Amino acid sequence: VLCLEINSRLAPCIELFGRQISANVKGKNLAMKGNDIFPKDKFISLAAFEGIEKEIALKVLSSASTALNNWKTTSTDFLTPPEYIGFEKIFRNVLDLKCTSWGGFEEAERRILFFAHSDVDISDFLENEIVALEIGGKFLFDMADHRDFLGSIIGTGIDRRKIGDIIVQGERGAQVMAHTDVSDYLCSNLISVRSVKTTVAVIPPQEIKVSNTTKKQISSSEASLRLDAVGSAGIGISRSKLVDYIKVGSVLINWKEAKNSSLEVKAGDIITIRGKGRVEIVEITQTKKGRYKIIMNRIS
Repeated sequence: VLCLEINSRLAPCIELFGRQISANVKGKNLAMKGNDIFPKDKFISLAAFEGIEKEIALKVLSSASTALNNWKTTSTDFLTPPEYIGFEKIFRNVLDLKCTSWGGFEEAERRILFFAHSDVDISDFLENEIVALEIGGKFLFDMADHRDFLGSIIGTGIDRRKIGDIIVQGERGAQVMAHTDVSDYLCSNLISVRSVKTTVAVIPPQEIKVSNTTKKQISSSEASLRLDAVGSAGIGISRSKLVDYIKVGSVLINWKEAKNSSLEVKAGDIITIRGKGRVEIVEITQTKKGRYKIIMNRIS
């Protein structure tokens, strides 16, 4: 049994038997040998430490094990940033295993994890597993947002995890990253979004239109760390307006829907307001008067 100390906290003790694994513990490189990557219960503990659900962890472990043991290239469904980043950390020191994330374009947030033996070239596999789709329609007089497009897609019966980023393009509709095994179904079955009749077609990757983003660092002094206070200051809108966005499910914290405007934020959190932009909490310090000085990056 090997206990790893991570970020000054004692992570779950990991009984590592299986394929050779190396890990850095207090500056020392350790290695163990065997046939499997991780025992299931220990892998679940590692995933839980990263905030990842058990069901997702088991599917990802199965995909990675198949790739390594059978010399196959395998892939997961689309994962959120905390999920795929967490898994990349877990698999980082597994020898002979290649673990790569890709979402269809460089700036993609939702990504698929691809696994293969380290000697296998997976570049072609990356492109073949994700399809870019364009949803067209006359949206000029009935504009649809991210929530509308996602709701209509899921309404066809497609699993949310088969869908990656959705790039809303105003009156022109939207572009969607989708797993290749649902692309034909979506092209045939998504017939409307809101009141607008739609068509769905596959487009080449070079036609993906990603908006240019700008990052501006701002500083704010707040009486509390409530989401509505910090988020509104960070994105540059009124506090009441942010509360409205929270009520309709348009505000995310670390890519999970925020349910409560009184939730306290912390350094490292990422607040997303759909259609407005994103706020990264860089640093929080408390003044002598008890207020909070907050350094944030506004991305829009």
